[in-house]
Amino acid sequence: MSQPTIPYGKQFIDDDDIAAVVATLKSGWITQGPAIDQFEKAMAAFCGAKHAVAVCNATAALHIGALALGLKPGDRLWTTPNTFVASANCGLYCGATVDFVDVDPRTYNMSVSALKAKLETATQDGTLPNILVPVDFSGQSCEMAEIRALAASHGIRVMEDASHAVGGEYRGQKIGGGQHADLTIFSFHPVKIMTTGEGGMLLTNDDDLYQQLIRLRSHGITRDPRFTQNPPDGPWSYEQVDLGFNYRITDLQAALGASQLKKLPAFLQSRRELAARYDEKIAALPLTSPWQHPDTLSAWHLYVIQVDPAKRLAVYEGLKAAGIHAQIHYIPVHTQPWYRALGFKPGDFPAAEACYAGALSLPMYYGLSDADQDRVIAALKTALEA
Repeated sequence: MSQPTIPYGKQFIDDDDIAAVVATLKSGWITQGPAIDQFEKAMAAFCGAKHAVAVCNATAALHIGALALGLKPGDRLWTTPNTFVASANCGLYCGATVDFVDVDPRTYNMSVSALKAKLETATQDGTLPNILVPVDFSGQSCEMAEIRALAASHGIRVMEDASHAVGGEYRGQKIGGGQHADLTIFSFHPVKIMTTGEGGMLLTNDDDLYQQLIRLRSHGITRDPRFTQNPPDGPWSYEQVDLGFNYRITDLQAALGASQLKKLPAFLQSRRELAARYDEKIAALPLTSPWQHPDTLSAWHLYVIQVDPAKRLAVYEGLKAAGIHAQIHYIPVHTQPWYRALGFKPGDFPAAEACYAGALSLPMYYGLSDADQDRVIAALKTALEA
């Protein structure tokens, strides 16, 4: 009998999660109800942030985050090429120009030295960005204190894309607390650390940003008299004061998220134990394990190794033949056809391209057993020796 397939990532749903969703279904509130506020407050408290705004997915969060920070046509947004395309696309949605900062070859996060050099050039050229979007790749925080300091010295807003990093820490503080970013973004897609099915969240300590985000996620509409322009016709009155979107999350999703949040410490502990076990058991293999910056405590959304680029496809296929679905994170954004049409080309960001060339994400998720992990490691060893 063949062994079951091991995916690179998947959600964990238990009876408590199901009960939370069923209770919400029975409550009469399916959307725009109290479960959303409860989820937001719980996540803000967990991270140490003042405000949280839940939305339908992290792409929506990036979009309205950029809008709330004032990004508009003619402005500039910089991010990293080693990310999913959404981190860059949010700038294009706002009519801005997008550019990239190369990565650190050890962390695969935005390089502080590359950022500093690019900012110096941009200062001379008059092409400074309005918003910087560092991405906490694989769950490990960027060097946010240094990035924030560089951004602040040029009047640049910071939106930390922590889609991979819910529960991660930087210098002993939870990611999302707002110490080094105007906004922080989380993703709750099923392959992430915790899930709402689909979903995303923005966290901020800025009251004005919070109010903008609340409006932007729901058509730009408000009933709050602080933001309306005319006397109300009655208790039913509302006004559209921004051009917003229908980016709302449902109560069903929020109820699932609040239930998942209770398990987040266990999810994180398991992932960290799996990462340590990988580190130990693949140490002798011809590959490079993920390096961890001493200032960070990763959430370990991904466990990304580096193999010989010439052998990567064969290793990937060897794992697949053994019933193990690895993944590749990420094809550098600037090499995608849409971005090449904007003028980018291979060779523009060599560190990110080198990272991609040998990258291979091994299975990493809560519920991956020691036996399953041993099977992954044995198949990896066989594939590397082939």
